[in-house]
Amino acid sequence: GTVLGEGLHFKLPFITNVVKIDNRVLKTEVSSSSASKDLQTVNSTIALNYRIGRANSASIYQNIGTDFENVLINPAIQECVKSVTAQFTAEELITERQKVGDLMREALAEKIGPYGFEVFNITSFEFSEEFNAAIEAKQTAQQNALKAEQDLARIKVEAQQQIEQARAEAESYRLKNQEITQETLAMEWINKWDGKLPSVASDGSMMFDISDIIAAAGSRTSPPAPSCH
Repeated sequence: GTVLGEGLHFKLPFITNVVKIDNRVLKTEVSSSSASKDLQTVNSTIALNYRIGRANSASIYQNIGTDFENVLINPAIQECVKSVTAQFTAEELITERQKVGDLMREALAEKIGPYGFEVFNITSFEFSEEFNAAIEAKQTAQQNALKAEQDLARIKVEAQQQIEQARAEAESYRLKNQEITQETLAMEWINKWDGKLPSVASDGSMMFDISDIIAAAGSRTSPPAPSCH
């Protein structure tokens, strides 16, 4: 039950025994398999830095022994990893990796701290290549689905615009047809006539009677004749 510091010490031969405990910062690495919140299998590797508190060295030796890493540390890591990953979906484990690592460190400190271990930090938290590939494929599929929805919405809008444009053009043609009369056609012909008679001979028939057209135009444009009293 006595913890000795650095330096020389006396011990009773054959009665007392000195057991060396490393109080430096140690590192352990554990592979774990767990399930995410959306029931995806998560294979990961976690590396942890920890240390045995000097004052707790004798207690750890008496209660756990020198193989404390396999007896306590590694099982605690796997248990904490499973409990934390169950709180996140597979995508969140990737996008919120820092938060996941912090929660694991806090859970480990609560788990092994009472035994006299000091948890420093998780130096590595990596997912398997298969898990990363599966998440990447799922995200790509979601992005493609979103793009397809956006394309469909755009096509619907463009189709509706074309329908409205066609309706507007049809209405415009309908109104123009209602406004076209024999007189408007004659006025249009007069406005575009350059004053010269056609130089091409024909069989004597014309689309309009020029005299009638000019008379009709004159009746519209000439001022009324003065009246005599």
